[in-house]
Amino acid sequence: MSSVAEKFLGLPTTGISDALKGYNHMNTAIKPLKDSFKIAGRAFTVSIPAGDNTGILRGIRDAKPGDVLVVDGKGYTERAVAGDFVISLAQNMGLQGIVIDGAIRDIQGIRDLDFPVFCRASTIAASAKAAPGELQIPISCGGVSVSPGDIIVGDADGVIVVPSGKEEEILAATIEKLKKDQQRQEQYTGSKEKALHYLLSVLGDK
Repeated sequence: MSSVAEKFLGLPTTGISDALKGYNHMNTAIKPLKDSFKIAGRAFTVSIPAGDNTGILRGIRDAKPGDVLVVDGKGYTERAVAGDFVISLAQNMGLQGIVIDGAIRDIQGIRDLDFPVFCRASTIAASAKAAPGELQIPISCGGVSVSPGDIIVGDADGVIVVPSGKEEEILAATIEKLKKDQQRQEQYTGSKEKALHYLLSVLGDK
């Protein structure tokens, strides 16, 4: 993981979203299998035909340790493109996590691995293995454009994409926003009077 990506780990996706003016968050259906899962790393992109996981296997083989595998699975949820065995391969190869715009299976087995997986859905049926897919190309995942090397950040609230080349700018804006949020929290909470002061300052006589 690059040093700048490390700085995003632990920052809330909500704060990063504020810094990005509400853009670049993936579809709200894409969530972690466990609320405690967090990721922040460079995207290794994979595009696969719906319901076929050969490209995922190739991506696991070729991605670097610390990468986040980001899979355009076309939003297809009738066949799972990864189960606990495939996820264990990614874990053993040193990947940081996987984001799939598609379905997985073996939910409990994956949770037991304690390896971050973010996906659209789960299902029972297994994938096909008929097409190689494409690696390290611009893709769409969860309705957001993702290019190889973009920073992918995920937590319980969802997944957001920080475009490559804007990392430092967005990191600084996120940290500044979080500082302001903390100041607001300290200034306007803790009592009814403080809460009312804030509400009146924002709403006036509306």
